[in-house]
Amino acid sequence: MTAIPSFTGDAHPYAGGDPYADYRTADFPFTQYANLADRRLGAGVIAANDEFFAQRENLLVPERAEFDPEHFGHKGKIMDGWETRRRRGVSAEHPWPAPDDHDWALVRLGAPGVVRGIVVDTAHFRGNYPQAVSVEGASVPGSPSPQELLADDVKWTTLLPRTPVGGHAANGFPVSVEQRFTHLRINQHPDGGIARLRVYGEVVPDPEWLSVLGTFDVVALENGGQVEDASNLFYSPATNTIQPGRSRKMDDGWETRRRRDRGNDWIRYRLVDRSQIRAIEIDTAYLKGNSAGWASVSVRDGEDGEWTQVLPRTRLQPDTNHRFVLPTPAVGTHARVDIFPDGGISRLRLFGSLTQEGATRLAARHQELGG
Repeated sequence: MTAIPSFTGDAHPYAGGDPYADYRTADFPFTQYANLADRRLGAGVIAANDEFFAQRENLLVPERAEFDPEHFGHKGKIMDGWETRRRRGVSAEHPWPAPDDHDWALVRLGAPGVVRGIVVDTAHFRGNYPQAVSVEGASVPGSPSPQELLADDVKWTTLLPRTPVGGHAANGFPVSVEQRFTHLRINQHPDGGIARLRVYGEVVPDPEWLSVLGTFDVVALENGGQVEDASNLFYSPATNTIQPGRSRKMDDGWETRRRRDRGNDWIRYRLVDRSQIRAIEIDTAYLKGNSAGWASVSVRDGEDGEWTQVLPRTRLQPDTNHRFVLPTPAVGTHARVDIFPDGGISRLRLFGSLTQEGATRLAARHQELGG
């Protein structure tokens, strides 16, 4: 694997035209994981010490940052990100910020989990980005207030030490801390602006909560399901199919390019753990002239198990939620949806419950990761 590029220093001043023409980015090896800081999962920026120029909530907007060179307000240039005022020293003799001066924001992850990589995006912050950033994580149950998170008894673990970043760039950093986190604290040294924050990782659900629910969606992202692979990601990511809620527009689902062969497209999933599946939903919301024509669902028990079809190839209707009750529960650790011949679905729901083996394994992992 090649090293992740390190972007440092200013970008050139904006010279007109496409504002992303000189944007610096790279292919990061951890983006196959879910974004734990996704607003659709319930993530939020719950506090910041300063947001004079631009609001902290912009950090988690799912779309890329926008730039209008002529958009100014009463406080100055309006930026699509989180931007703090310029720090100053204590006196005319010492006008510069102290070495430890920094701004911070507290982020509640939408789904607690193990962080595999972080992207600190400084898009359009060309001369007003932070010199360096650092990120810490904490695991605090319930719904703590900012004051509770900042209390002296909360343990914060360093995920990214103070590291230089570049302006107008996607600054990506792998993380290797095997621990379950619920909240992050992002620090910018000494001040400046960050457009977007992405936190990629593996969801680790609370086994006690799932046990109380009884029947739940065993492939849902928020419950610990994952997309392992897909045949085609031309128009949209396969992870969309296990996001919370119903799709609200066409690109909020999974759509493949048009096939010109005799094959078919598919997605392979890992369930939260070994489960009994009793009912299936396949939704094609907002996919009208491009929904899949037919679909089937198969289940596999274990990494080396055989695929067993539990829903035979079935006709799908455009912009429709299809529901199927299985005649007998299907037990497995993985699932696969095949669509024929191409097109898309917006959501897949697999309703069931953990087996005793699955519940025991999930509880052990939760405890091992400090949950």
